[in-house]
Amino acid sequence: MTALDTVVDFPHYIDGEFREAHAGGWIDSVNPATGRTWARIPAGDAADVDAAVSAANRAARAWRNRTAADRAGVLRRLAVVVRDHAEELWRVESTDNGRAVAETRPAVLGAAMQIEFHAGLAETITGQTVSLAPSALTYSALEPYGVVGVIIPWNAPLAMFLAKVSAALAAGNGVVVKPPERASVSILTVARLLEDAGIPPGLVNIVCGEGAAAGEALVDHPDVAKVGFTGSTATGRRITARSTGNMKALSLELGGKSPNIVFADADLDAAAVGVAAGIFTGSAGQACIAGSRILVQDSIFDDLLERVRDIAGQIVLGDPLDSSTGMGPLAFDQQYAKVCDYLDLGVAEGARRVFGGRTAPELFQADNPLRNGYFVEPTLFATEDNGLRICQEEIFGPVAVAVPFSSDDQAVELANGTAYGLAAGVWSRDLGRVHRMAGALRAGTVWVNTYRRLHWALPFGGHKQSGNGVSNGPDALHEWLEHKSVWIEHGV
Repeated sequence: MTALDTVVDFPHYIDGEFREAHAGGWIDSVNPATGRTWARIPAGDAADVDAAVSAANRAARAWRNRTAADRAGVLRRLAVVVRDHAEELWRVESTDNGRAVAETRPAVLGAAMQIEFHAGLAETITGQTVSLAPSALTYSALEPYGVVGVIIPWNAPLAMFLAKVSAALAAGNGVVVKPPERASVSILTVARLLEDAGIPPGLVNIVCGEGAAAGEALVDHPDVAKVGFTGSTATGRRITARSTGNMKALSLELGGKSPNIVFADADLDAAAVGVAAGIFTGSAGQACIAGSRILVQDSIFDDLLERVRDIAGQIVLGDPLDSSTGMGPLAFDQQYAKVCDYLDLGVAEGARRVFGGRTAPELFQADNPLRNGYFVEPTLFATEDNGLRICQEEIFGPVAVAVPFSSDDQAVELANGTAYGLAAGVWSRDLGRVHRMAGALRAGTVWVNTYRRLHWALPFGGHKQSGNGVSNGPDALHEWLEHKSVWIEHGV
């Protein structure tokens, strides 16, 4: 199985060295497929963060003075190193957070391509000359912040780390990363490869720990000019509140309760596959873009739900390292307990459970180690009340809610009827309709006749309480750059 007999320690990475926590504490990393501890990470605090920021501050001064072509070359070498160690990296990530290797394998290879994309952008950083007066030279410039902090989520830590860090480095910054306390090992594994890529000591630092210790220290540190956070909206609010004391710049990628809207004229077979992939096989629903609300035109409501049931019934739950596994476990015990609570809540609120609802003890035999894992089978509720908590709150698991609608206007009203605005899907053959829907939906990404498709060349961000700022695309680099205007008066 995926659990190891020996627990392995993975220290911080600070100033090019692997170090234990200043206070000496450790946090267990549990294999979610078996419930067994397989690794330990440091329980860092403000002292560890301070050491990392100091190292990044020194290294960033030299890094920003290197040519853009030089920085791009280092990033291209990093992409090569990631590819060379891809199998090790995706195996570690699947062991640590439970994502099926069918997902982590392409995610690692995609991350290498995103690093190369950012390397190319490093050589495109330019300002503008603005003609304002004959007696002056006036121009704008884009400059790195200096030291930036990056707080990574547990659902896709390695891909997020490589994407955020490569963009920040391409812009000329030094970086301090706070990985997720429940899934840090893949990030600490890739840290061992940074020197091989030619990344100078101190330029990238990794400090593990609980959010209340290491995370808050990073947000509070006066020498960290900007923080990029990906995670829940609730945590994003806390970070925003803390940042008001030092006016720190923030980029926030937060939660979602995304609608996947199916019209009667859609290709129902394709739509059913897209609906299931959008919430079940996609990280077991542990994705901010998960299509957790399925809005279905009333004339095809029962038909579509039966098609989704058939597809969900064929999804194989099992060991994340087995290539035949279609869906792994939830990432850790607290998330498992949270999702189980929502299973009970859906019934208590009066929603009809269409299928699913079983957990690990019901899914595996008594002698199967996976019985102790954090598995929840694909589950679908149905209701006509979009105000239920299971319709409004982000569950972050393989649990969807289906709601019928009758008209385009009602579909838009239901789709926009949450505090979130991250993503949405539309399934229809009517070209005019899909254009109208794309314009009416309050979401940062709208997919038409597909779902959960992302690319590093296309901007990604949220509306409303799903965050601010942009990841991916050329604008992702600008998230790590500051604007400066220069006015030089030279006389007539």
